Amino acid sequence: MTAQHACDTADLEPGEAMRLDLEAADGSPLPVALVRDEDGEFHALSDICSHGQVSLSDGEVEGCTVECWLHGSTFDLRTGRPLSLPATQPVPVYPVTVDGERVLVDVDATADVPG
Repeated sequence: MTAQHACDTADLEPGEAMRLDLEAADGSPLPVALVRDEDGEFHALSDICSHGQVSLSDGEVEGCTVECWLHGSTFDLRTGRPLSLPATQPVPVYPVTVDGERVLVDVDATADVPG
């Protein structure tokens, strides 16, 4: 499968997030948080917190992080790594491409995560 159309750029303001159910390789729905950081860059990561099993897209976006609303863990939008407890495990991140006004997410690939 190739990148899937997630939304249009105008659908998400800087500092906002939305939940999407994209199609996994096996055809099942895959919950993805699409986040536009405060600088306007788009990021896609699993919408399920690795600690509390709740939706990250309902959390607060600050800089290039999203905070889980239930227990306060923050995750780096670029790497999926937790930056604060209680979460200790990263969440998957997915490559995002902006093609004109279309935001595309490839859930079949993992993003290149720095060191």
